[in-house]
Amino acid sequence: MKMIRAIIRPERERHTVQALEAVGEFALTKIPVTGRGRQGAQTGMLNYAELAKLMLMLVVPDERADAVVAAIMRSAYTGFPGDGRIFVSAVEKTVRLRTGEIREGG
Repeated sequence: MKMIRAIIRPERERHTVQALEAVGEFALTKIPVTGRGRQGAQTGMLNYAELAKLMLMLVVPDERADAVVAAIMRSAYTGFPGDGRIFVSAVEKTVRLRTGEIREGG
């Protein structure tokens, strides 16, 4: 299993969620976040300490991770600085709170 965290522009949320739904069924967590990247939180001539972004978090089977990343890249892309970043990491273990079920390797 892979954990995919994507930091995207909030205005690209609808397009990105629709693209992810086309890839398949999975759980999705959306979290409003603020931050800045290498561009230093610049928008045009204005500088900000931090900019509003949206973090999408998904756990997907290994074989679907590349398709999910590609869908995010296609749908969240604007071509301007501040488009965001995607982080992919391995999931070592999951625990279902309700039942206590433990799955090694996700």
